[in-house]
Amino acid sequence: MADENLTTRSDLARVREAEFVEMFAGSIAKLVEALGITRKIPKQSGTVLKAYKATGTLQPGTVGEGETIPLSKYKTEAVALKEITLKKWRKAVTAEAIIDRGWDQAVDMTTDEMLRDVQKVVRKDFFDFLATGTGAAKGDTFQAALAQAWGQLQVLFDDDGVAAVYFMNPLDLADYLASAPISMQTAFGLTYVENFMGLGTVILNASVPKGTIYATAKDNLVLYYIPVNGADLDEVFQFTSDETGYIGIHEAADYTNMTASDTVVCGIQMLAEKLDGVVKATIGAGDP
Repeated sequence: MADENLTTRSDLARVREAEFVEMFAGSIAKLVEALGITRKIPKQSGTVLKAYKATGTLQPGTVGEGETIPLSKYKTEAVALKEITLKKWRKAVTAEAIIDRGWDQAVDMTTDEMLRDVQKVVRKDFFDFLATGTGAAKGDTFQAALAQAWGQLQVLFDDDGVAAVYFMNPLDLADYLASAPISMQTAFGLTYVENFMGLGTVILNASVPKGTIYATAKDNLVLYYIPVNGADLDEVFQFTSDETGYIGIHEAADYTNMTASDTVVCGIQMLAEKLDGVVKATIGAGDP
């Protein structure tokens, strides 16, 4: 009889799965922190996501002695958010590839590359969504366009202490960096700069068209996701995930064709509660 504490191949597979999840979840957690997203909403089975925003009018606070204080009326309104879908990927490595290349190269390296590609999909979905923003601004130069985007946010979010976040192509920032070096950080495959020019956080990525800056308030962003360790998925499927449930992976050997298969699932959508609160600023000539 085998020792009950014996480390088996299935245990090692579990470790690899956990490392995969940890790298993804840790990376996106850094991005969520940089974006200032505080609302992380898990989708529940059989439910439709509805966000609510409060609107109302504050009555004057100057009330005479003995007079009735007027009521300030507020109400909540439902805001429709984009529906989310669970994305699924699978790869399989043959026994021959493992023999030829070795386990590390045939399986581990390809799984790491798969992780990077999944991150790209999540990023692209987010930037595609930002492009649908309806706010507009324009500036003849990079700094002017950035300042105009900041100004629009102050108008759209007429509140004290608006924390702004900007998304731009690295090439648009290159000329500025030549004369003003700045400190950069990375998260989820993205480079970002905190408190850029005192205006807010800047996220750099080539998915943003050159000559365009997307801007919004951090409080306007929402992380909506399908928890792969919940939403009744865990009643049927066994995925390795963490407490967030952002991503799941399952590794299995298929003896019918002698392959090592990895199945990855992820349902993440970063959204803006107010679409008109996403400003698209244009650098240079042309309409905003």
